[in-house]
Amino acid sequence: MKNIVTIGGGTGSFVLLSGLKRHPVNLSAIVSMADDGGSTGILRDELGVLPPGDIRQCLVALSDSSDQMRQLINYRFEHGALKGHSFGNLLLSALEKINGGFLEGLEEAVKILNVKGEVIPVTADAVNLFLDLKNGKTIKGEAAINHSFVLEDVGIKRLYLKPRAQVNPHAVKKIKEADIIVIGPGNFYCSIIPNLLVHGVADAIRASKATVIFNCNLVNKNGHTERFTLDDYVDVINRYLGGNRIDFVIFNARKPSKALIKKYGEKKEFLVPFKKEDRAKRNYKVIVTDLLSTVPTQHAKSDVLARHRSLIRHDVEKLAKTIMFISEIEENKDIIRKII
Repeated sequence: MKNIVTIGGGTGSFVLLSGLKRHPVNLSAIVSMADDGGSTGILRDELGVLPPGDIRQCLVALSDSSDQMRQLINYRFEHGALKGHSFGNLLLSALEKINGGFLEGLEEAVKILNVKGEVIPVTADAVNLFLDLKNGKTIKGEAAINHSFVLEDVGIKRLYLKPRAQVNPHAVKKIKEADIIVIGPGNFYCSIIPNLLVHGVADAIRASKATVIFNCNLVNKNGHTERFTLDDYVDVINRYLGGNRIDFVIFNARKPSKALIKKYGEKKEFLVPFKKEDRAKRNYKVIVTDLLSTVPTQHAKSDVLARHRSLIRHDVEKLAKTIMFISEIEENKDIIRKII
């Protein structure tokens, strides 16, 4: 079986992993540890734990437990002192405390949820995301950066983690063993790029012999990537990787309903554009196909961040099948050459 490593966080990783786990592959999910919003942020501040939110979503995506157990882990309290908290976040924080560390607690959660594959925090260091703007101002924290709408207009001078984060050695091991590395989809500057800021991750990806795939986001984010094209996304990722390392980009060809496009347009969030003629030559191939989910998105009433989450989403199975298709192209490229 092929070794597939995913890099990201949040809902994007949940969607990606939910589809890939249905295929005969060895899955390892490397997850950002920069989250500090919502329930996760409160638990970090009050208990001094590492952020459980993105890890929780990946655990649920890869869990082979009952539907009831998965619902329990994602359940959010709607009233009282625990309002807005996910049960899974509380469980992971409690496991961290009783086992003496986040990684040790995560091992127990994997057993409880009967996880298919591995969920790997990119770092075990307690870090925060910082962003220096070109006007001299600094934004501290993933949540504050996520809710800032001036990044693109003012300009990003530097995005970084404090303190400097050391990579989880197990993440490096899995990257070295990978046949396929999949980056994204997800919140570009808050879920995807933070993984590449951890010291050792970019070096490992550059040194890897794996095919590297970037799942391009469906919609640009207001104030962050509002004017990005597909090529802009790839250019930024390659810059953080320290070289032209992206081999394939997966891009959605199907448009959502006019009502959804209008709804997003009111927030100045538009579909990511891609035109073949925009660039004379690319050192990566673009797979253009229908990736759009038609399943209505539902959120718990107590999910305080729900209004910030996407209604236009990737279809889990379409995305997974496209990745498997690319893996087969790479596996059989020598045979294809002989046929030609």
